[in-house]
Amino acid sequence: MTFYIVKLLIMLPLIGLLIYGSLWLYRKYQPQSMMRAKTGSLNIVEVHPIGVNNKLAVVSFEGRKILLSVTRNGVAKIDAQNAD
Repeated sequence: MTFYIVKLLIMLPLIGLLIYGSLWLYRKYQPQSMMRAKTGSLNIVEVHPIGVNNKLAVVSFEGRKILLSVTRNGVAKIDAQNAD
């Protein structure tokens, strides 16, 4: 019985620290929060994943909305229109 209590007193704080650490890492490296950061005149409006390594991104740049295709090999402009 004593061994069980000692093991419980050691493992419970370790599990708590693992949970806290994983939540902290998730919050710090969450992709959506990095994508929403505004940098000057270039803003990422929306990002939609298409496949495993492919995404469509709508970017606002100097009053224009630009649709970009983001793949592992690079970025390509698909369409552009004036922002409303």
